[in-house]
Amino acid sequence: MLRYLPIRKIHARQVLDSRGNPTVEVEVTVGEGVIGINGYTARAMVPSGASTGKFEAVELRDQEKDKYLGLGVEKAVQNVNTKIAEAVLGENALNQMYIDQILQYTDGTDNKGNLGANATLGVSMAVARASAMAMRIPLYQYLGGCHASRLPVPMMNILNGGCHADNTVDLQEFMIMPLGTDCFPEALRMSAEIYQHLKCILRQRNMNTGVGDEGGFAPDVKDSRQVLELIMEAIEKSGYQPGKEIGIAIDAAASELYDEERGVYVFPGESQMTGEEVLRDSGEMIHYYQTLAQDFPVVSLEDGLHEDDWEGWKNLTKALGSHLQLVGDDLFVTNIKRLGCGIRLDAANAILIKVNQIGTVTEALDAVEMAHRAGYRSVISHRSGETEDPFIADLAVATGAGQIKTGAPCRSERNVKYNQLLRIHEHLGGLAIYQNPFS
Repeated sequence: MLRYLPIRKIHARQVLDSRGNPTVEVEVTVGEGVIGINGYTARAMVPSGASTGKFEAVELRDQEKDKYLGLGVEKAVQNVNTKIAEAVLGENALNQMYIDQILQYTDGTDNKGNLGANATLGVSMAVARASAMAMRIPLYQYLGGCHASRLPVPMMNILNGGCHADNTVDLQEFMIMPLGTDCFPEALRMSAEIYQHLKCILRQRNMNTGVGDEGGFAPDVKDSRQVLELIMEAIEKSGYQPGKEIGIAIDAAASELYDEERGVYVFPGESQMTGEEVLRDSGEMIHYYQTLAQDFPVVSLEDGLHEDDWEGWKNLTKALGSHLQLVGDDLFVTNIKRLGCGIRLDAANAILIKVNQIGTVTEALDAVEMAHRAGYRSVISHRSGETEDPFIADLAVATGAGQIKTGAPCRSERNVKYNQLLRIHEHLGGLAIYQNPFS
């Protein structure tokens, strides 16, 4: 019989994320006795994105312009402390799927538009963590079971552009992936060394070494080719072999570049640097990525086309899918309905998993399971507006995703995830698995 671990108390508050914007923090107390006796209290903080797909679950904001420029989350906090608390108090915290179903039912919409996905997710995450505490097992084991042992390969964002930085780099993220090692600590060391070498190279060329939202450097650069040349130089100066030991991943965030009226992708940074407007249509974008992948060791491309261009995604997958990981972020938004469409249409071959895109832990796990059953890879991801909560590190191991995006080895809201993965590696000992997801 399932053990009964009642939810005794729920409390939410407004706190700040890594960009200085408000977000929701939830505390959940579970236990079979009086609160404070045989009870366990866990806390969860909800991340927030800057480059967001229009199909994401609703992030409820107060829209009061005189408070936090309208970005306050007191309404979401109030929803947790009233409607959600009323619905889940006394329920069994160990039945995560049922708790998440209650959250969905209480909201009553497909996109969490009533309560806010930032309200439901905070409760969902905190319930999972409190249950793991009560069972006295690590969160990754609670969510993933006794076979959860695979550490993810970092997609480490070392140069920021797009919505994540105020510079001329049009594509949003340029990442390195340490593929040529067999353990996570070594992978982290290799990546951090490349990051530091890139900083030295930028300094030598009198380029800006300030960082963007996710900790990657944010210099003004002529175009994506020059960005990749800088990264190649940093890899080689670190003593590693591009393509063999280190792969490169790109997040184009193409929806942010797309001009719906003209039906083209506008490259404002490249236009500024060349002195003439640079435009590309869907076919030209595919050719653009082909040339970059031919000339550089690119192994993964995320959001290469905008979120509504299913036909373009089919063409992109046909052209590059056999030798490149094509990740749908804005395309799929961690939603099994949209992922199902992609699988049927043979669009993309991987999904990015962001828990706040969908609003509950169970729905995120469902998306990973659907992807893996269809032969798609999955990548667990942070958001540009992050917190000190390391939840996604445990989630990456729990799901066996094999890949994680959580920024540069810079800024504590990014490093807290890497440091948690180091702890998990140590906890697993000889059972820890680290492997190239493309081998």
